[in-house]
Amino acid sequence: MRQRSLIRAWHYIFPVRGSLEWPPLQGTGLDLMDMMDMMKSLTSLRKAAAVMAVLACPLLAEAEGSDEDPLEGFNRAVFAFNDVADSYLISPVARGYRAVTPDPVEQSVYRIFVNASEVNSAFNSLLQAKLGKAARHSGRFLINTTLGIGGLIDVADPMGIPRDEPEDFGQTLGVWGVGSGPYLVLPLLGPSTLRDTPTRYVDSFLEPVNYIEHVPTRNTVHGVDLLSTRAELLKADKLISGDKYVFTREVYLQRRAYLISDGVFEDDFGDDDYGDFDGQDFDSEYAD
Repeated sequence: MRQRSLIRAWHYIFPVRGSLEWPPLQGTGLDLMDMMDMMKSLTSLRKAAAVMAVLACPLLAEAEGSDEDPLEGFNRAVFAFNDVADSYLISPVARGYRAVTPDPVEQSVYRIFVNASEVNSAFNSLLQAKLGKAARHSGRFLINTTLGIGGLIDVADPMGIPRDEPEDFGQTLGVWGVGSGPYLVLPLLGPSTLRDTPTRYVDSFLEPVNYIEHVPTRNTVHGVDLLSTRAELLKADKLISGDKYVFTREVYLQRRAYLISDGVFEDDFGDDDYGDFDGQDFDSEYAD
């Protein structure tokens, strides 16, 4: 039950958006252009962090500790850094973005990046021999890119092609039998594992944004993508309880397991504490 509740927490975003209690940019001297400059700088830092993380993987693989999180000391330090960056930069800018952007525009921007991710999902679905899913991802991308004006409008859903769960190369390796390895928190990039960290580089080749030749424009689009994603997750922050680090780790690992198994779990509820249970005995004892 706890596993499923954590997965729901990851998925859950409140559909009703209440008004903000504070004007995010008042008294800061910042305008929208300043916000975009900060997001572009953060995008460059995230790219550098990804490169350093990939180079560090062989060293991290030799660390000792618990099976699930042998690098907890290191991870908690990086998590604390990321939390400060989110609290003082990313989250305030995301709140400002939500405050000044009409809901229909914000949702349209978010759909554009979701549509772009269909390319990577289609390719990795093929690698996993999920032909039906690959066809749906491909169909959604073609329909929404053309009829949906680059993904501004989700035309495919009312046509009977709903959005599937995303796929990436980390999931592909998981389906192929590669273990996740130790849990790892990356600077500015957040939760990952030793298996998933290098696969970000592979996935980058299937991101249409990376083929924008004009570098400032490409970085701006990446910044908007980060901003849009964080804005969508603002309300989900309220779902975090207890130790924030542990909660985030458990949600991430279980979410990844959910995606790799396509939502199929072995339900071992009652195996240890309740022994053999026969539903027929229950029915006969309490039948009217």
